[in-house]
Amino acid sequence: MMRGPTALAALFLAVVAKETFERHQVLRIIPKDDVQLSLIKELEDMIHFELDFWRELSGVNTPVDVRVPFHSLQSVKIYLETQGIEYSVMIEDLQMMLDEEQKEMMSAAHAPKPRNTDSFDYANYHTISEIYSFQDMLVAENPNLVSKTVIGQSFEGRPLNVLKFSTGGTNRPAIWIDTGIHSREWVTQASGTWFAKKIVTDHRRDPSLTAILDNMDIFLETVTNPDGYSYTHSTNRLWRKTRKPNPGSRCVGVDPNRNWDAGFGGPGASNDPCSQIYRGPRAESESEVKSIVDFVKSHGNIKAFISIHSYSQLLLYPYGYTRTPVRDRPELDRLARKATTDLASLYGTRYTFGSIINTIYQASGGSIDWAYNQGIKFSYTFELRDTGRFGFMLPANQIIPTAQETWLALMTIMDYTLKNPY
Repeated sequence: MMRGPTALAALFLAVVAKETFERHQVLRIIPKDDVQLSLIKELEDMIHFELDFWRELSGVNTPVDVRVPFHSLQSVKIYLETQGIEYSVMIEDLQMMLDEEQKEMMSAAHAPKPRNTDSFDYANYHTISEIYSFQDMLVAENPNLVSKTVIGQSFEGRPLNVLKFSTGGTNRPAIWIDTGIHSREWVTQASGTWFAKKIVTDHRRDPSLTAILDNMDIFLETVTNPDGYSYTHSTNRLWRKTRKPNPGSRCVGVDPNRNWDAGFGGPGASNDPCSQIYRGPRAESESEVKSIVDFVKSHGNIKAFISIHSYSQLLLYPYGYTRTPVRDRPELDRLARKATTDLASLYGTRYTFGSIINTIYQASGGSIDWAYNQGIKFSYTFELRDTGRFGFMLPANQIIPTAQETWLALMTIMDYTLKNPY
């Protein structure tokens, strides 16, 4: 007698359980003045529309990208047109784009499993188990350079793996890099995996990287929000937050980049558990955040803290929660200019740079503001490709070009950190 569903039935259940986005559109809205800005803010507060802001409200003449469910589409468009607010359709039917992505992943899944990290497919998106498997292979192949540390567990019990790249020594100065803190930003986890292989491949070929690793360690957390990432594969491709239930609410999860103890609970974060930017009940309430906090504090010698997001093509430094400029602003700005220039040298991809609050919007409880306040001078956030044509659905054929150009900027920051000790 069968005690469970067949594999086919299980697959059917998984497909049925997956959230669909048929005829959802992504609109780009451009507020022309402060009045329009506040009208769009009112729209954001109309919860029955179930809008998902992909690019948050920031300022006049700055695009706002928002996913509009089909049931709200007509009402939202009428609202915008009645108020004379300019908009365009960035994505006509989101589900069609998702289906295309899924088809590519399914076809890649039929390929033979990689026997080593050389045969790993860096040009495709991968599940969390495939990324974990890659990490273990990389460690096994490079025992004298790479080790894996589990710095904690996610809410659902997944390991929070950090790869350490080190040529030896104790408590050396170090660089922290994380990708995938927002789970739907798939190009970041994919880029982080590519970076890991690049460090191994180049650490004796590239004199600059050799010098960095001869004097510093690199810590890389590629799946910073594993529960959310797993959920984007199993159920909702556009899930952003963690997966911890919120007591007293039907809505699940906290925005792990509003949960840090840096202006926690201020403007640019929400106290509504249903919001995409819900800050959580208190600073560091999420184990995914607290584990990094504890690790960084116990290490005590982190010199650069780099958090990688998508999308918008930005390189940002603190602060996000206050307009008070950081004391190192001129130096951080000069370094950001050089990093974005070096990034553009490969494919011509243009990045904007500056402080978070002046470049995009006010945001409180963010990781790089926290890191800077811990005394980590070189604290930066990247927002990778693109500028909105695909948004979070960046085609897999852009993974490697995105990682390659970002690597140039990372090397600029790491090299500068090495040569400018503080």
